[in-house]
Amino acid sequence: MEERRKQKKRFGVGALIGTAAATLVVTLIGLGCAVWLVLGRDGLSLLQGITLVKTQFVGEKTEEVTDQALSGMIEGLGDRWSYYLDEEAYQAEQERRANVYVGIGVTVDYTSEAGLTIRAVVPGGSAEEAGLVEGEIITAVDGEDIAGEARYEAPDRIAGEEGSTVRLTVQGFDGNRREVELVRKSIQTDPVSYEYLENGVGYVKLSNFFAGSADRVKEAVTDLQSQGATALVFDMRDNGGGYLDELIPMLDFLLPEGPIFQTRSHTGAEKIYESDAACVDLPMAVLVNENTYSAAEIFAAELQEEGAAVVIGTPTSGKGYSQQLFPLLNGGALGISTAEYFTGNGVSLIGTGLHLDREIALSEEDQAEFTAGVLPLAEDEQFQAALELLGIAA
Repeated sequence: MEERRKQKKRFGVGALIGTAAATLVVTLIGLGCAVWLVLGRDGLSLLQGITLVKTQFVGEKTEEVTDQALSGMIEGLGDRWSYYLDEEAYQAEQERRANVYVGIGVTVDYTSEAGLTIRAVVPGGSAEEAGLVEGEIITAVDGEDIAGEARYEAPDRIAGEEGSTVRLTVQGFDGNRREVELVRKSIQTDPVSYEYLENGVGYVKLSNFFAGSADRVKEAVTDLQSQGATALVFDMRDNGGGYLDELIPMLDFLLPEGPIFQTRSHTGAEKIYESDAACVDLPMAVLVNENTYSAAEIFAAELQEEGAAVVIGTPTSGKGYSQQLFPLLNGGALGISTAEYFTGNGVSLIGTGLHLDREIALSEEDQAEFTAGVLPLAEDEQFQAALELLGIAA
Protein backbone atom coordinates (compact mmCIF):
# COMPACT_ATOMS: atom_id res chain seq x y z
CA MET A 1 0.00 0.00 0.00
CA GLU A 2 2.83 2.34 0.98
CA GLU A 3 4.71 1.43 -2.22
CA ARG A 4 1.68 2.29 -4.37
CA ARG A 5 1.44 5.75 -2.68
CA LYS A 6 5.13 6.39 -3.41
CA GLN A 7 4.62 5.40 -7.02
CA LYS A 8 1.64 7.73 -7.33
CA LYS A 9 3.64 10.52 -5.74
CA ARG A 10 6.53 9.94 -8.10
CA PHE A 11 4.11 9.85 -10.99
CA GLY A 12 2.45 13.07 -9.80
CA VAL A 13 5.77 14.93 -9.55
CA GLY A 14 6.91 13.57 -12.87
CA ALA A 15 3.67 14.60 -14.53
CA LEU A 16 4.00 18.09 -13.05
CA ILE A 17 7.58 18.44 -14.31
CA GLY A 18 6.55 17.09 -17.70
CA THR A 19 3.66 19.53 -17.95
CA ALA A 20 5.90 22.43 -16.95
CA ALA A 21 8.52 21.41 -19.48
CA ALA A 22 5.89 21.08 -22.20
CA THR A 23 4.48 24.49 -21.30
CA LEU A 24 7.96 26.03 -21.44
CA VAL A 25 8.61 24.48 -24.84
CA VAL A 26 5.28 25.76 -26.18
CA THR A 27 5.99 29.21 -24.73
CA LEU A 28 9.46 29.32 -26.26
CA ILE A 29 8.11 28.16 -29.60
CA GLY A 30 5.43 30.84 -29.41
CA LEU A 31 7.99 33.47 -28.46
CA GLY A 32 10.27 32.34 -31.24
CA CYS A 33 7.43 32.58 -33.74
CA ALA A 34 6.58 36.07 -32.50
CA VAL A 35 10.21 37.18 -32.78
CA TRP A 36 10.38 35.68 -36.27
CA LEU A 37 7.21 37.50 -37.34
CA VAL A 38 8.53 40.83 -36.01
CA LEU A 39 12.18 40.59 -37.02
CA GLY A 40 12.14 38.17 -39.91
CA ARG A 41 15.25 36.42 -41.20
CA ASP A 42 17.29 39.64 -41.56
CA GLY A 43 16.52 40.84 -38.03
CA LEU A 44 17.33 37.49 -36.48
CA SER A 45 20.54 37.35 -38.54
CA LEU A 46 21.56 40.70 -37.07
CA LEU A 47 20.98 39.40 -33.54
CA GLN A 48 22.81 36.21 -34.43
CA GLY A 49 25.77 38.16 -35.74
CA ILE A 50 26.03 40.31 -32.60
CA THR A 51 25.74 37.20 -30.42
CA LEU A 52 28.52 35.45 -32.32
CA VAL A 53 30.82 38.46 -32.09
CA LYS A 54 30.16 38.81 -28.36
CA THR A 55 30.67 35.12 -27.60
CA GLN A 56 33.15 33.83 -30.19
CA PHE A 57 35.51 36.66 -31.18
CA VAL A 58 39.01 36.03 -29.81
CA GLY A 59 40.11 39.67 -29.77
CA GLU A 60 39.25 42.43 -27.33
CA LYS A 61 35.55 43.21 -27.32
CA THR A 62 34.43 46.84 -27.14
CA GLU A 63 31.14 48.67 -26.88
CA GLU A 64 31.87 50.18 -30.30
CA VAL A 65 30.65 46.94 -31.91
CA THR A 66 27.05 47.67 -30.96
CA ASP A 67 27.30 51.36 -31.83
CA GLN A 68 28.69 50.59 -35.28
CA ALA A 69 26.13 47.85 -35.90
CA LEU A 70 23.27 50.20 -35.08
CA SER A 71 24.78 53.01 -37.15
CA GLY A 72 25.20 50.64 -40.09
CA MET A 73 21.61 49.44 -39.79
CA ILE A 74 20.29 53.01 -39.97
CA GLU A 75 22.65 53.85 -42.82
CA GLY A 76 21.24 50.87 -44.69
CA LEU A 77 17.80 52.54 -44.73
CA GLY A 78 19.10 55.06 -47.25
CA ASP A 79 17.24 57.80 -45.39
CA ARG A 80 19.35 60.88 -44.64
CA TRP A 81 16.96 61.91 -41.88
CA SER A 82 17.06 58.74 -39.74
CA TYR A 83 19.98 58.49 -37.32
CA TYR A 84 21.59 56.67 -34.41
CA LEU A 85 22.83 58.41 -31.25
CA ASP A 86 25.19 56.79 -28.80
CA GLU A 87 24.68 57.39 -25.08
CA GLU A 88 26.67 60.62 -24.92
CA ALA A 89 25.07 62.06 -28.06
CA TYR A 90 21.59 61.11 -26.83
CA GLN A 91 22.11 62.92 -23.53
CA ALA A 92 23.30 66.00 -25.42
CA GLU A 93 20.26 65.80 -27.71
CA GLN A 94 17.90 65.68 -24.73
CA GLU A 95 19.52 68.84 -23.37
CA ARG A 96 19.25 70.54 -26.75
CA ARG A 97 15.56 69.69 -27.04
CA ALA A 98 14.93 71.17 -23.61
CA ASN A 99 16.74 74.36 -24.75
CA VAL A 100 19.31 73.68 -22.04
CA TYR A 101 23.02 73.00 -22.41
CA VAL A 102 26.01 72.48 -20.14
CA GLY A 103 28.86 74.91 -20.70
CA ILE A 104 30.49 78.17 -19.68
CA GLY A 105 28.09 80.46 -21.56
CA VAL A 106 29.91 81.92 -24.57
CA THR A 107 29.46 82.02 -28.33
CA VAL A 108 32.74 82.00 -30.25
CA ASP A 109 34.11 82.11 -33.80
CA TYR A 110 37.41 81.24 -35.47
CA THR A 111 38.26 84.58 -37.11
CA SER A 112 41.44 85.09 -35.06
CA GLU A 113 44.47 82.84 -35.57
CA ALA A 114 45.30 83.43 -31.90
CA GLY A 115 42.36 81.33 -30.67
CA LEU A 116 38.60 81.58 -30.15
CA THR A 117 37.08 85.04 -30.41
CA ILE A 118 34.20 85.59 -27.97
CA ARG A 119 31.19 86.88 -29.91
CA ALA A 120 28.57 86.76 -27.18
CA VAL A 121 28.40 86.09 -23.44
CA VAL A 122 25.26 84.39 -22.11
CA PRO A 123 23.67 86.14 -19.13
CA GLY A 124 23.94 84.01 -15.99
CA GLY A 125 26.73 81.81 -17.33
CA SER A 126 30.05 81.29 -15.58
CA ALA A 127 31.83 83.28 -18.34
CA GLU A 128 29.82 86.37 -17.43
CA GLU A 129 30.51 85.80 -13.75
CA ALA A 130 34.25 85.63 -14.51
CA GLY A 131 34.13 88.92 -16.41
CA LEU A 132 34.66 87.62 -19.95
CA VAL A 133 33.33 90.05 -22.57
CA GLU A 134 32.62 90.11 -26.29
CA GLY A 135 35.74 90.66 -28.39
CA GLU A 136 38.23 89.00 -26.05
CA ILE A 137 40.14 85.95 -27.30
CA ILE A 138 40.51 82.58 -25.59
CA THR A 139 44.11 81.56 -26.33
CA ALA A 140 44.56 78.40 -24.22
CA VAL A 141 42.47 75.68 -22.58
CA ASP A 142 43.83 74.03 -19.42
CA GLY A 143 47.25 75.43 -20.21
CA GLU A 144 47.40 74.15 -23.80
CA ASP A 145 47.71 76.74 -26.58
CA ILE A 146 44.86 76.73 -29.13
CA ALA A 147 46.32 79.05 -31.78
CA GLY A 148 46.13 78.14 -35.46
CA GLU A 149 44.48 74.85 -36.42
CA ALA A 150 44.16 73.82 -32.77
CA ARG A 151 41.39 76.39 -32.26
CA TYR A 152 38.96 74.27 -34.30
CA GLU A 153 39.08 71.50 -31.68
CA ALA A 154 39.04 73.88 -28.71
CA PRO A 155 35.23 73.99 -28.22
CA ASP A 156 35.23 70.24 -27.57
CA ARG A 157 37.96 70.72 -24.96
CA ILE A 158 36.01 73.51 -23.27
CA ALA A 159 32.89 71.34 -23.13
CA GLY A 160 32.48 68.87 -20.26
CA GLU A 161 30.29 67.53 -17.49
CA GLU A 162 28.19 69.79 -15.32
CA GLY A 163 30.06 70.85 -12.18
CA SER A 164 33.53 70.24 -13.62
CA THR A 165 36.01 73.07 -14.14
CA VAL A 166 38.04 74.36 -17.07
CA ARG A 167 40.96 76.81 -16.99
CA LEU A 168 41.10 79.34 -19.81
CA THR A 169 43.73 81.86 -20.83
CA VAL A 170 42.00 84.99 -22.12
CA GLN A 171 43.56 87.84 -24.08
CA GLY A 172 42.01 91.23 -23.35
CA PHE A 173 41.72 94.28 -25.61
CA ASP A 174 45.05 95.62 -24.32
CA GLY A 175 46.87 92.45 -25.40
CA ASN A 176 47.47 91.27 -21.84
CA ARG A 177 46.51 87.73 -20.91
CA ARG A 178 44.91 86.41 -17.76
CA GLU A 179 43.82 83.00 -16.52
CA VAL A 180 40.29 82.27 -15.34
CA GLU A 181 38.84 79.06 -13.91
CA LEU A 182 35.22 78.44 -14.88
CA VAL A 183 32.68 75.91 -13.66
CA ARG A 184 30.63 74.24 -16.36
CA LYS A 185 26.95 74.49 -15.53
CA SER A 186 23.49 74.00 -16.97
CA ILE A 187 22.30 77.06 -18.87
CA GLN A 188 18.74 77.71 -20.03
CA THR A 189 18.71 79.14 -23.53
CA ASP A 190 16.03 81.29 -25.17
CA PRO A 191 15.14 80.01 -28.67
CA VAL A 192 13.77 83.44 -29.63
CA SER A 193 15.38 86.85 -30.00
CA TYR A 194 13.55 89.84 -31.43
CA GLU A 195 13.68 93.60 -31.87
CA TYR A 196 11.50 96.45 -33.05
CA LEU A 197 13.12 98.49 -35.81
CA GLU A 198 12.64 102.19 -36.55
CA ASN A 199 10.93 101.48 -39.87
CA GLY A 200 8.13 99.67 -38.05
CA VAL A 201 9.41 96.16 -38.79
CA GLY A 202 9.40 93.51 -36.09
CA TYR A 203 12.34 91.11 -36.49
CA VAL A 204 11.97 87.67 -34.89
CA LYS A 205 14.79 85.11 -34.97
CA LEU A 206 13.91 81.55 -33.97
CA SER A 207 16.76 79.07 -33.43
CA ASN A 208 14.63 75.91 -33.01
CA PHE A 209 11.14 74.50 -32.48
CA PHE A 210 11.90 72.80 -29.18
CA ALA A 211 10.55 73.33 -25.66
CA GLY A 212 8.87 76.69 -25.14
CA SER A 213 9.47 78.08 -28.63
CA ALA A 214 5.78 78.56 -29.53
CA ASP A 215 5.05 80.57 -26.38
CA ARG A 216 8.16 82.68 -26.92
CA VAL A 217 7.18 83.49 -30.53
CA LYS A 218 3.69 84.49 -29.40
CA GLU A 219 5.16 86.72 -26.70
CA ALA A 220 7.60 88.30 -29.16
CA VAL A 221 4.98 89.03 -31.82
CA THR A 222 2.49 90.36 -29.28
CA ASP A 223 5.13 92.68 -27.83
CA LEU A 224 6.18 93.88 -31.29
CA GLN A 225 2.55 94.61 -32.17
CA SER A 226 2.16 96.61 -28.97
CA GLN A 227 5.20 98.65 -30.01
CA GLY A 228 3.51 99.44 -33.32
CA ALA A 229 5.01 96.90 -35.72
CA THR A 230 3.50 97.15 -39.20
CA ALA A 231 5.31 94.10 -40.66
CA LEU A 232 7.14 91.02 -39.41
CA VAL A 233 10.31 89.29 -40.60
CA PHE A 234 10.87 85.77 -39.25
CA ASP A 235 14.44 84.53 -39.42
CA MET A 236 14.52 80.73 -39.85
CA ARG A 237 18.08 80.54 -41.15
CA ASP A 238 20.08 77.68 -39.58
CA ASN A 239 16.91 76.49 -37.81
CA GLY A 240 16.88 72.68 -37.81
CA GLY A 241 13.25 72.36 -36.71
CA GLY A 242 11.91 70.53 -33.68
CA TYR A 243 8.55 69.49 -32.30
CA LEU A 244 5.21 69.37 -34.08
CA ASP A 245 3.63 70.43 -30.78
CA GLU A 246 5.50 73.74 -31.09
CA LEU A 247 4.95 74.27 -34.83
CA ILE A 248 1.15 73.86 -34.83
CA PRO A 249 0.39 76.47 -32.11
CA MET A 250 2.74 78.89 -33.88
CA LEU A 251 0.95 78.52 -37.22
CA ASP A 252 -2.44 78.63 -35.51
CA PHE A 253 -1.48 81.90 -33.82
CA LEU A 254 -0.32 83.54 -37.06
CA LEU A 255 -2.77 82.22 -39.67
CA PRO A 256 -6.55 82.48 -40.21
CA GLU A 257 -9.02 79.59 -40.16
CA GLY A 258 -8.23 76.57 -42.30
CA PRO A 259 -5.94 73.54 -42.65
CA ILE A 260 -2.32 74.34 -41.75
CA PHE A 261 -0.55 70.96 -41.64
CA GLN A 262 -1.03 67.32 -42.63
CA THR A 263 0.68 64.07 -41.69
CA ARG A 264 0.58 60.48 -42.94
CA SER A 265 2.05 57.84 -40.63
CA HIS A 266 3.96 54.70 -41.63
CA THR A 267 0.67 52.81 -41.23
CA GLY A 268 -1.12 55.15 -43.65
CA ALA A 269 -3.11 56.99 -40.98
CA GLU A 270 -3.71 60.61 -42.00
CA LYS A 271 -4.32 63.66 -39.82
CA ILE A 272 -5.11 67.27 -40.72
CA TYR A 273 -4.42 70.13 -38.30
CA GLU A 274 -6.63 73.22 -38.43
CA SER A 275 -6.20 76.85 -37.40
CA ASP A 276 -8.95 78.92 -35.81
CA ALA A 277 -10.09 82.31 -37.13
CA ALA A 278 -7.83 84.43 -34.88
CA CYS A 279 -4.64 85.50 -36.66
CA VAL A 280 -1.93 88.14 -36.97
CA ASP A 281 -2.97 90.42 -39.83
CA LEU A 282 0.39 91.89 -40.83
CA PRO A 283 2.56 91.48 -43.95
CA MET A 284 5.33 88.97 -43.25
CA ALA A 285 8.56 87.61 -44.68
CA VAL A 286 10.57 84.51 -43.80
CA LEU A 287 14.36 84.20 -44.21
CA VAL A 288 15.68 80.70 -44.99
CA ASN A 289 18.88 78.95 -46.08
CA GLU A 290 20.21 75.46 -46.79
CA ASN A 291 20.14 74.71 -43.05
CA THR A 292 16.43 75.48 -42.69
CA TYR A 293 14.92 72.04 -42.05
CA SER A 294 11.80 70.29 -40.87
CA ALA A 295 9.39 72.48 -38.87
CA ALA A 296 11.26 75.64 -39.91
CA GLU A 297 10.90 74.75 -43.58
CA ILE A 298 7.20 73.89 -43.27
CA PHE A 299 6.65 77.11 -41.25
CA ALA A 300 7.88 79.15 -44.22
CA ALA A 301 5.99 77.00 -46.73
CA GLU A 302 2.68 77.30 -44.89
CA LEU A 303 2.89 81.08 -44.42
CA GLN A 304 3.72 81.40 -48.11
CA GLU A 305 0.92 79.01 -49.16
CA GLU A 306 -1.62 81.08 -47.23
CA GLY A 307 -0.40 84.28 -48.89
CA ALA A 308 0.75 85.59 -45.52
CA ALA A 309 4.49 85.78 -46.23
CA VAL A 310 7.19 85.98 -48.87
CA VAL A 311 10.24 83.70 -48.59
CA ILE A 312 13.79 84.94 -49.15
CA GLY A 313 17.21 83.29 -49.01
CA THR A 314 18.88 80.21 -50.48
CA PRO A 315 17.36 76.85 -51.53
CA THR A 316 16.28 74.58 -48.70
CA SER A 317 16.72 70.82 -48.39
CA GLY A 318 13.19 69.63 -49.11
CA LYS A 319 12.58 67.58 -45.97
CA GLY A 320 9.24 65.80 -45.80
CA TYR A 321 9.65 63.08 -43.15
CA SER A 322 9.26 63.45 -39.40
CA GLN A 323 11.34 61.38 -36.98
CA GLN A 324 10.49 59.69 -33.71
CA LEU A 325 13.28 59.16 -31.19
CA PHE A 326 13.32 55.70 -29.55
CA PRO A 327 15.54 55.19 -26.45
CA LEU A 328 17.63 51.99 -26.42
CA LEU A 329 18.81 49.73 -23.61
CA ASN A 330 22.46 50.72 -24.23
CA GLY A 331 21.66 54.33 -23.33
CA GLY A 332 21.56 55.50 -26.94
CA ALA A 333 18.59 56.12 -29.20
CA LEU A 334 17.33 55.61 -32.74
CA GLY A 335 15.71 58.48 -34.60
CA ILE A 336 13.56 56.87 -37.27
CA SER A 337 11.43 58.52 -39.96
CA THR A 338 7.93 57.34 -39.07
CA ALA A 339 5.68 59.75 -40.98
CA GLU A 340 5.42 62.03 -44.00
CA TYR A 341 4.24 65.59 -43.59
CA PHE A 342 2.66 68.16 -45.89
CA THR A 343 1.45 71.75 -45.97
CA GLY A 344 -2.19 72.46 -45.18
CA ASN A 345 -3.07 72.00 -48.84
CA GLY A 346 -1.29 68.65 -48.98
CA VAL A 347 1.94 69.75 -50.69
CA SER A 348 5.13 67.79 -49.92
CA LEU A 349 8.50 69.56 -49.99
CA ILE A 350 10.45 66.36 -50.76
CA GLY A 351 12.70 66.85 -53.75
CA THR A 352 11.74 70.49 -54.24
CA GLY A 353 12.30 72.45 -51.05
CA LEU A 354 10.75 75.88 -50.75
CA HIS A 355 9.76 78.10 -53.63
CA LEU A 356 11.79 81.26 -53.07
CA ASP A 357 10.26 84.64 -53.82
CA ARG A 358 13.79 86.01 -53.93
CA GLU A 359 16.94 83.88 -54.06
CA ILE A 360 19.93 85.66 -52.61
CA ALA A 361 23.01 84.36 -50.81
CA LEU A 362 25.23 85.97 -48.21
CA SER A 363 28.89 86.50 -48.99
CA GLU A 364 31.32 84.13 -47.27
CA GLU A 365 32.35 86.88 -44.85
CA ASP A 366 28.76 87.87 -44.05
CA GLN A 367 27.81 84.22 -43.58
CA ALA A 368 30.60 83.81 -41.01
CA GLU A 369 29.37 86.88 -39.14
CA PHE A 370 25.76 85.67 -39.29
CA THR A 371 26.75 82.27 -37.91
CA ALA A 372 28.57 84.02 -35.07
CA GLY A 373 25.50 86.17 -34.44
CA VAL A 374 27.21 89.48 -35.16
CA LEU A 375 26.01 90.42 -38.67
CA PRO A 376 24.14 93.76 -38.41
CA LEU A 377 20.71 93.75 -40.06
CA ALA A 378 21.71 96.87 -41.96
CA GLU A 379 24.44 94.81 -43.69
CA ASP A 380 22.37 91.62 -44.04
CA GLU A 381 21.51 91.42 -47.75
CA GLN A 382 18.87 88.73 -47.25
CA PHE A 383 17.10 90.82 -44.63
CA GLN A 384 17.32 93.89 -46.85
CA ALA A 385 15.82 91.91 -49.73
CA ALA A 386 12.91 90.95 -47.45
CA LEU A 387 12.27 94.64 -46.70
CA GLU A 388 12.31 95.38 -50.42
CA LEU A 389 9.72 92.69 -51.18
CA LEU A 390 7.56 93.99 -48.34
CA GLY A 391 7.78 97.46 -49.84
CA ILE A 392 9.51 98.91 -46.78
CA ALA A 393 12.32 101.44 -46.95
CA ALA A 394 15.49 100.33 -45.23
